[in-house]
Amino acid sequence: MDWSVYFLALGVIAIIAGLAWLASVFLKDVSFVDSLWSPFFLVAAVVFALSLDNLGSRGVLVVALVAIWSLRLSIYITARNWGKGEDYRYQKIRADNNPGFWFKSLYIVFLLQGLLAWIISLALLPAVTAGGPLGVLDYLAVALWLVGFVFESVGDYQLARFKADPQNKGRVMDRGLWRYTRHPNYFGDFCIWWSFYLFALAAGGWWAIVSPVLMSLLLLKVSGVALLEKTIAERRPKYADYVARTNAFFPGLPKKLPDTVGAAS
Repeated sequence: MDWSVYFLALGVIAIIAGLAWLASVFLKDVSFVDSLWSPFFLVAAVVFALSLDNLGSRGVLVVALVAIWSLRLSIYITARNWGKGEDYRYQKIRADNNPGFWFKSLYIVFLLQGLLAWIISLALLPAVTAGGPLGVLDYLAVALWLVGFVFESVGDYQLARFKADPQNKGRVMDRGLWRYTRHPNYFGDFCIWWSFYLFALAAGGWWAIVSPVLMSLLLLKVSGVALLEKTIAERRPKYADYVARTNAFFPGLPKKLPDTVGAAS
């Protein structure tokens, strides 16, 4: 395994993060770092691929799947946030780190996210660069990736349509995939990153387990489910009913609650 290419990817990601930071200083808005999160992984995958004279079938497949996931998610987040100003999460970070946030944001926002993405991209290193024919684990990885992509993309689409209807203002989204899990998009991301680990495992990279484990912790305990649900109950009065009958993360049939009015009609 050529570890130098792994550190080369860190350098490229850091340069992109630095340039994005300069743009944020001019715009006075760091929110667009969210649109860079998934492309950081694509950058790493491309750097790994370009380090080879001949990219094997597994490498081609993994780079393609990373590209599809990365570009869809980045485009969705960019369209969702377009013209809305700095996200409230970053407004709070800005307020907590003034004076001097303009400089602090370089390392507490942009470089930090770039570093996390680089660490998580570890699973892509053996998945892209190790040779060998496709096997059972690779096909299982494709199946898991498809499940994840459906949950993430369809969940995002369903939520966007729900929010676009003015009649749903203040209501809780509990339809479609959201009927079975409160966070189908995060569950989808979870599946996708475990699928990339299966590709790594098929290539002999069992040691890349840190990649899906770290992503899972971020989704469940840090920037995903835990962060989102801190304040959502205050903004959605009927969210408690939704929580009581719907799994937080892993999909499952809704629980029947006696004498409870549905979260949305």
